[in-house]
Amino acid sequence: MKKYFLLGLIGLASVGCTTRLTDFTVISTKNVDWSRSQSFTRSPARVQGVDLTHIIIFIPTGVPDMKEAIDRAIESKPGSVALVDGVVYAKSWYIPYIYGRSSYVVEGSPLIDPALK
Repeated sequence: MKKYFLLGLIGLASVGCTTRLTDFTVISTKNVDWSRSQSFTRSPARVQGVDLTHIIIFIPTGVPDMKEAIDRAIESKPGSVALVDGVVYAKSWYIPYIYGRSSYVVEGSPLIDPALK
């Protein structure tokens, strides 16, 4: 009984949250030559980029950066210059005075420039 009570108490003490910040049609942090956009292709597979920081005891090790998450998603597919039809999430969870994480997660379909492959 004490075991279940302790697990329930830990569950209530930990806090987590996922917030959908925005949907986007096209997003990029790279210089894109839009005059050649007719040759761009859309990858059928979706990619994900994450930038996260840790919270140790109650001290954050930094601040997550949305640009870094976007860069990681774009760079995960060779030749990609942007993401299309995507979503940006802010995620966090925290067990008070022990450990936690805070992050940005970016998901989308890569827009590929064949000249960069």
